[in-house]
Amino acid sequence: MSQEIDILSRITADVASLRDAEKKVAELIFADIDFVTEASISEIAARAGVSDASVTRFARAVGCHNVRDLKTRLTRSLAAGRRFIQESAPEDGPAAVYEIATQTLAVNRDLMAQADVTGAVDRLDIARQILVFGAGGGSSMLAQEMQFRLVRLGYAICAYPQALLPRMVASTLDPADVVVVLSVTGYTPEMVESARIARQYGAQVVAITAPGSPLAENADVILPVAARETDFIYHPSASRYAMLAAIDVLALELALRHRERSRDKLRRLKLTLDAHRGGDNRQPLGD
Repeated sequence: MSQEIDILSRITADVASLRDAEKKVAELIFADIDFVTEASISEIAARAGVSDASVTRFARAVGCHNVRDLKTRLTRSLAAGRRFIQESAPEDGPAAVYEIATQTLAVNRDLMAQADVTGAVDRLDIARQILVFGAGGGSSMLAQEMQFRLVRLGYAICAYPQALLPRMVASTLDPADVVVVLSVTGYTPEMVESARIARQYGAQVVAITAPGSPLAENADVILPVAARETDFIYHPSASRYAMLAAIDVLALELALRHRERSRDKLRRLKLTLDAHRGGDNRQPLGD
């Protein structure tokens, strides 16, 4: 079933074609949406300075059955969060990116200190294969990032950064395999279901996710991630930094567990890259 268009987007798109009286109702909605969701037709009309009939015509003009339907759909828009409707105070320019990242990392550093990192590393280290699942913007990117981190250390790992394929792959696993599932919220249905399927066939699941979430309930080991999102919606999600740090912690611990092997593989990687691109010996290893 398709999702109906957001009513505020519909009003914005249609406002130019509305009658003058109907435009006043639209202006009232954007000025005080709370009032419109609670008020009667007569109260809305009086506040907008139009007739009751104009309020009804407005509702129909923007695709609603009646004023009650309009108010119901406005309430749904409010449920997504007021910060997506009304402008919040601006953050402090580019400096805010670094400040929020610093604060996010500090909160998650404390969480990670209490997490079962050893349990996660133990499972990854002896896995026949490691599979990383992630769906969405940040999780998709970071699933591939984890693959890049561990493949250079000699681990058999593959990332599946989309929705359907993790479910398919999870159904082929056995107890020798380990799945790492990435989800900041822990509520993405595809990730929760993929973790459940993997465990059903005996695979171990390590989840980098929110504690107490549905995904956390379907994992053997949880590395907790706390999102620190502000009311300034234009700021990119800072939770990416926390998840990346958790991945780096796992990569570091695995590298240190087999120092000689890691050093050998990283040296070979370094020689190959330098022979290809040149430059000094302090360049990153393929990043």
